[in-house]
Amino acid sequence: MASIGIAGAGVAGRLLAYQLALRGHRVTVFDPASGPEPAGDGQGAAGFTAAGMLSPLAELEHAPAEVAQLGARSLPLWQQVAAALAAQLGTRPDTYLRCAGSLLLAHPSDAGSAARVLARLEVAPQLVADLAAPQALSAAELGALEPELAPGLRGWLLAGEGQVFPYALLPALVAASEAVWCWNSRVSQLAPGRLTLADGDKLAFDWVIDARGLGAKDALPLRGVRGEVVWLHAPGVALQRPMRLMHPRHRVYMVPRPGDVIVVGASEIESADRSPVSLRSAVELMAAAHSAMPSLAEARILHLETNLRPALPDNLPQTDIEPGLIRLNGLFRHGWLMAPALVDDAIAAAGL
Repeated sequence: MASIGIAGAGVAGRLLAYQLALRGHRVTVFDPASGPEPAGDGQGAAGFTAAGMLSPLAELEHAPAEVAQLGARSLPLWQQVAAALAAQLGTRPDTYLRCAGSLLLAHPSDAGSAARVLARLEVAPQLVADLAAPQALSAAELGALEPELAPGLRGWLLAGEGQVFPYALLPALVAASEAVWCWNSRVSQLAPGRLTLADGDKLAFDWVIDARGLGAKDALPLRGVRGEVVWLHAPGVALQRPMRLMHPRHRVYMVPRPGDVIVVGASEIESADRSPVSLRSAVELMAAAHSAMPSLAEARILHLETNLRPALPDNLPQTDIEPGLIRLNGLFRHGWLMAPALVDDAIAAAGL
């Protein structure tokens, strides 16, 4: 049994703490947030702002096969975590995760953009054994799956994909873990077996894990990639699964959440700006969502939020291990998608 100090309580940090504590290690987590719950202001863990889509096939549009492979491995691992959390906390697995597939959508006028995306996704089975190519849907089939969609849309089903519910899952990982959680504690320096807090306290552990995301810019060439989301309250508007609208300029996603909420966002903006959502972005996001689901016209805007994802120059995750120190970072916009596989690999490589 090892003593382990983890810097950072985002998706990776919380999952590491949960898994390592299950293995019997003495785990202490340090994070500058005031507590495990979301603040909704875009200043905390990027995982709270994220839509939580588990879409290994869809990510092949602009990510290498490595990302899809990690995502395909992570889907069943998330299912195991959700089942374990439900058993520990007396809830249901679907409180944290749902796997009903996802949809790619395109207006007829955007058929060219859709064709380019689909050409890349069609080769998925050759790259990742656990993935199947998109399934083209007839108008009747698409309407049966999602009756609220606008007539005339073209659709493709990505079977087996799913989503997590970050506002439930992230706090649950804390509640179900026997780790010690030190909030309002910023780590200023790390070294093998040693953590230094912003107040000057120096702490010793058998292992130190750096999962600070952008907080690790002192050690890694990280940049922030901006994401923007709009939360809509849409009572009576039924949406069963995540959807991506293939638009010539950007990919707009619509993701259902409990409580008649639909989260609308765009995949990425190359900017480290944390300022509020711009008028242009808000109008484009909501107009695209309305064009795909006209019944959203009377939805109410709950809030708009921005956050930054930690990305390395190649947009791929990086795990560095030396005796007494693990660095896991660069999850970019794929944090929810890849975290379980990356965490399992890091734990195994360190012999923990």
